[in-house]
Amino acid sequence: MDLVPALEEPLKKVLGPATAKVMAEHLGLHTVGDLLHHYPRRYEERGQLTHLADLPMDEHVTVVAMVADARLHTFASAKAPRGKGQRLEVTITDGSGRLQLVFFGAGVHKPHKELLPGTRAMFAGKVSVFNRRLQLAHPAYELLRGDDPSESVETWAGALIPLYPATAKLESWKIGKAVQTVLPSAQEALDPLPPTLREGRGLLPLPEALLRIHRPHTKADIAAARDRLKWDEAFVLQVALARRRHADAQLPAVARRPSPDGLLTAFDDRLPFTLTDGQQKVSKEIFDDLATEHPMHRLLQGEVGSGKTLVALRAMLATVDAGGQAAMLAPTEVLAQQHHRSITEMMGELAEGGMLGGADHATKVVLLTGSMGTAARRQAMLDLVTGDAGIVIGTHALIEDKVQFHDLGLVVVDEQHRFGVEQRDALRGKGKQPPHLLVMTATPIPRTVAMTVFGDLETSVLDQLPAGRSPIATHVVPAADKPHFLARAWERVREEVGNGHQAYVVCPRIGDDIDEAADPKKAKKSAEDEAEKRPPLAVLDVADHLAKGPLSGLRVEVLHGRMHPDDKDAVMRRFAAGDTDVLVATTVIEVGVNVPNATAMVIMDADRFGVSQLHQLRGRVGRGAAPGLCLLVTEMPEASAARQRLTSVASTLDGFELSRIDLEQRREGDVLGQAQSGARSSLRVLAVIEDEEIIAEAREEATALVAKDPELTDLPGLRTALDALLDEEREQYLEKG
Repeated sequence: MDLVPALEEPLKKVLGPATAKVMAEHLGLHTVGDLLHHYPRRYEERGQLTHLADLPMDEHVTVVAMVADARLHTFASAKAPRGKGQRLEVTITDGSGRLQLVFFGAGVHKPHKELLPGTRAMFAGKVSVFNRRLQLAHPAYELLRGDDPSESVETWAGALIPLYPATAKLESWKIGKAVQTVLPSAQEALDPLPPTLREGRGLLPLPEALLRIHRPHTKADIAAARDRLKWDEAFVLQVALARRRHADAQLPAVARRPSPDGLLTAFDDRLPFTLTDGQQKVSKEIFDDLATEHPMHRLLQGEVGSGKTLVALRAMLATVDAGGQAAMLAPTEVLAQQHHRSITEMMGELAEGGMLGGADHATKVVLLTGSMGTAARRQAMLDLVTGDAGIVIGTHALIEDKVQFHDLGLVVVDEQHRFGVEQRDALRGKGKQPPHLLVMTATPIPRTVAMTVFGDLETSVLDQLPAGRSPIATHVVPAADKPHFLARAWERVREEVGNGHQAYVVCPRIGDDIDEAADPKKAKKSAEDEAEKRPPLAVLDVADHLAKGPLSGLRVEVLHGRMHPDDKDAVMRRFAAGDTDVLVATTVIEVGVNVPNATAMVIMDADRFGVSQLHQLRGRVGRGAAPGLCLLVTEMPEASAARQRLTSVASTLDGFELSRIDLEQRREGDVLGQAQSGARSSLRVLAVIEDEEIIAEAREEATALVAKDPELTDLPGLRTALDALLDEEREQYLEKG
């Protein structure tokens, strides 16, 4: 008898079409197994609940409370002129606070009979404010009766009520009842964990864990169930990644070893400085990988300015030395042009292959982007196909079918979180054999996230800043509490310019949005509203204000993503050449813009940016010998979470430390959401930061298991769980299109 189908049974067969439809459309649950893995978000003891005192506004909440008071009011209204309009006001309490429920019209009869003082019930609805008091209008409710005579008040009050992630269309207790219906099927759940692993770690069997998470008797039940289910998630994900690593390791690749006195040696001889220990160590790891006959897959993490580009360039030169070609993929045209410019400058005559004045070992370095003219594009593609160009730098235009290489040996991807795995694969498909892959990111990723999101890559970290980089002082400027601080900020910018330096001013928005057309009604409202509701400051407005006011007389220019690529490039060239004093920009400058003479940065509405993004932006200053200054301007009050976030950015320059803070403050989903990986949707109980040890152990176990048995022959439960995870991942690729 085949046991799998019990969990694959469609919900519409088990629960009835209406409920099943809502579950599918609003919660993405289609089968009995999906519902069993829809875990409670939290548990309430019947005696205590979301403190009524702490209810969030405008959110859908579920509370368990007792009716303190119920009054029926009759009033005259247009619909009921004879005073027959009825309103039922019920006050409920949970000991911490009170909340008013309101029912109108025909909706009052049933609650009027049922919600008598002393009755306990679960109430669900949207929190709103009426007459300065919190209320739920027409909440759904479920009476909690201690029906079982053997159940004493104490056990009834102490029972744990699971509260499920719910929607307005389906209250938590209805989901609970549906779970109740399918819970017997949990007995047939196939266990994905190998028995030795489960027993060795004292984890519950899967059916038992499912039972305890949905129907716990004690808090210990919940803890044991969560420990077990966390292991499932971590382990299945790590097995998927280990299998990808294992499959990649089986692929053939051409070993690329630099020739002893070739291009790389010539380049190193030209360098005006020596490599840091970190750069030497990481370069060695990369060269060791390049020398093997299966493809390198390495993630290179490094703080902004730690010299990642130099390390990547040396790897590209080694590949060219060995007769191959190297491609560098950048997320934006501005960045591709910037890399092309800085790489040709670093290489000098070594980048002038085939030209008069080119050095003996020289190669050609070409740029390929979507907005290039036809002739230039055709020439670049010709240089790639003939092999004249050893190095190409481009945007995703490189991935197009028409682009062909003579012998692609290495792919370097800059700022990984902007490229999906499928794009990496498309570029890899252009080699005669799979090329080596080096992925660079300036966003420091905590070790566990790297294991979860980039688990198919080995990791190298550059954590030293090269000599000559200056420290950056960061300060929060509370514009609302202390307006004179903002005035002082603009004075500081003038001082930097007076000393021959330059400055950036970063804004969250461009300011020519169609939907931002001035609406006088909206304007009145936002003036009265607090800082939160005001639209974010815009580049065009701020530049205009600064040029006419605090920075008048200075050369102020704007840069944003909607400008034509040639215009963007011209603005950047003028700024790099020192012809512009202040550049007012959006986050276009977040990655890769390198102007050593820029020493100050003012970030407007800094609370609208994430921690990692602020750190990234700040890395644009202090790139030369003069110290950098970064001012975070905000109107948020001192006690707000947003201000605390800014204070943490101001207090440390360690990107890894900040990325942990960032993860703890935001929910994981956002961080994993940047990573194109099935990881995010499959994590239900696993928390990437808290469960660091589980993830690290799961990775070891998974790697060992896959090395021994890549096909997982003896583990049908694990194979089923993997298929489910990979299907989800595949679906996401298809959705991304």
